[in-house]
Formats: sequence, C-alpha cells, structure tokens
Amino acid sequence: MIPVIPVIKPVLGEEEAAAVAEVVRSGWVAQGPRVAEFETAFAARVAAGHGVATSSCTTALHLALLLAGVGPGDEVVVPSLSFIATANVVRHAGAEVVFADVDPVTGNVTGKTVEVALTGRTRAVIAVDQGGVPVDLEEIRTLCDPRGITVVEDAACAAGSVYRDRPVGAAAELAAWSFHPRKLLTTGEGGMLTLPDGERAKRARRLREHGMSVSAAERHASDRVVIEEYGETGFNYRMTDLQAAIGLVQLGRLDAIIGRRRALAARYQRLLAEIPGIACVRDPGLGRTNYQSFWIVLPDDFPVGRDDLLRRMLTAGVSARRGIMAAHREPAYADVRGRRTADLPVTDRFAERSLILPLFHEMTASQQDRVVETITAAAS
Repeated sequence: MIPVIPVIKPVLGEEEAAAVAEVVRSGWVAQGPRVAEFETAFAARVAAGHGVATSSCTTALHLALLLAGVGPGDEVVVPSLSFIATANVVRHAGAEVVFADVDPVTGNVTGKTVEVALTGRTRAVIAVDQGGVPVDLEEIRTLCDPRGITVVEDAACAAGSVYRDRPVGAAAELAAWSFHPRKLLTTGEGGMLTLPDGERAKRARRLREHGMSVSAAERHASDRVVIEEYGETGFNYRMTDLQAAIGLVQLGRLDAIIGRRRALAARYQRLLAEIPGIACVRDPGLGRTNYQSFWIVLPDDFPVGRDDLLRRMLTAGVSARRGIMAAHREPAYADVRGRRTADLPVTDRFAERSLILPLFHEMTASQQDRVVETITAAAS
C-alpha cells in the first residue's frame, strides 16, 4: 500500500512533552501563570501591546467584535473566501454578514472589494490573512478608520508572516490568531487576541472568564479573601496552562518552521512552473507569507476538474484538499447570498479551481516530487 502524504503535520517533540509534564507536576493546569507568560511572549513576537489567550481563534474573533461594539442591527463585511468561522462570529455577535470578494492573486480582501460592500450600517470589517498571505491592512484601515468602522484582522494562519517589514498583526487595532494543529504554531486547540489598548485587553480577559472581575488564578494567589464580581455577561473562552506550555515551546520553533516551509514552497513553485497555466500562491509585494497553506489555482483549460484531480491524487497516496472554502456557497449562508452580497466572481473561481497541496516541516524531496508528478500526469 502506498504511504499517504499528509497535507500537514505539526512539529511536536520531547520539549513540548516535557513542558506539559512540568505543568502537570505543578498542580495548576487551568488558566494560570503559563497562560500569562505565553500571552506576553506571543504579543512581543507579533509586536503587539497585549495578548489575551483564548480557547480558539473563533472565540478571539468573537471577543474582538464585542470590543468593537458590534451587535444586533449592525453589518460586518467579511471575505466569503475564508473558513466559515470568520462569518459565524458575526452571527454570534448578533450582527449581519456581508460578503466581499477578494484579490485574484493574494486571495485577500482589498480596499476596493471592501468599499463596494460598505453601507451606513457597517460597524466592522474582518480582513483575513488568507493562508498566511498578509492582507494590505493599511489600505483597508485608510478606507474604514475615517468612517468609524473597526477593522479586525483575522490572522488565524499568519503567525510569523511579515507585512511592510513588521510582523503581521503589529498594525492591527484587533487581531485574532489560531493555534489549531493545521497552523504553524499549535497548542492543540487555542487562540489569541492581540491589541494595543490595555483597557480593552482587561475587558477581554474578563469576558473570556465569565465576566469575572478577578481571575481564578489571581484569587488563589492572593493572601487575603477575594470576592469576585460579575459586571457583565461573559463566556468560558479560557486557555489552559497545558496548552500555553506547548505554545511557549512552539514559539521558539517558529522561525525554523517558517524557514523550512518557505524553502519547500520555493521548490514547489519551480517544479509547478513546468505545468502551463497553474497559478501558485506567492509572496505579495507588501510582505512575506509563512506558507501556512500552499495553494494552486487550475487554469480553465486544465484537462480534469479540481475534484477529479483530488481523487487522482488520493489514489496516488497524496492527501491534498480543496482550496479555501467559500462561505457564501454553504447552506448555512444561503439566506445571505442575494440579500446584501454582490457578485463574488473571484471567490467563486477560487472555490471551484483551487486546491491545497501537502506542505509540512519534515516533507522530503521525493514526497514533493510525487505530489507534482500526480498533477503533471493529470495535466497531460
């Protein structure tokens, strides 16, 4: 049987296991000192003022919208070309989703695609760094800031990517990050909200812990009786110290992981250049991607369809995936299409013609050759 080449494999080792064991021995495994340490270290890595660790990127995005004052009656512009959580959080906040199209090269929203989706009810825009490709945040904020529209950066895939010579997230009013196993930096599950505003960060920490005025860790560490208060309705969006311990080790690995992925991506680009018409993800002119995902877009005259190619690749032992999903094509958002969403031709093309190729730290040249050979065979 042909061994299957996976889409991605997290980089985990003995250091992560030792870090978790140390937390277990400490007796404090819930949100506590390791979470606080991870928040500080991650915020420093992305040049943000504050970090608020959460249970996922989805919960971080939800908190970001709440901090932005988004609620019922508001509209939030998001790219349809994104994992469905980007749209879901708008509904979690009680607002309405408005989908925007994306750039045909980067897969990201632009000032132009966002502007046509704005109305007098627009309260926020979520700009995604798709697959780690940095979005032009400055262009979108130049459009939105004077209108009082908050721009939230969905940097789920972008840890370690660079935008205008600074880390992605450094220029954001609110940025949300994912540490899912398909991300370069993983804690199993988990997320982070980064932001420059200390008061907003304090509120986000309260909201993630049921609206509690004093955290459980602070109460246990106090030498006096502390009676907490609950000033507003909050959530259970906490990260554990077990996860944070893994995250701290992963943070130390990040540069090496990115270096390896960029080398593999460059090799893919060279090999795939031999197949006419195939477009590969690349660095945008304004920064560098971490290549969290390596996607290709098939030309219209490619001899087989995208789904047929995926089946051929799986038969050859290559576990590729459809490209980035388009939320507006899913049943959950059937009511949005045609109500407040313009045509999304670029998004539709990505949804129909793109796929994500295997890319992981320990990938060998022979594995990469097999991936390219299956595409080459289909092309001929």
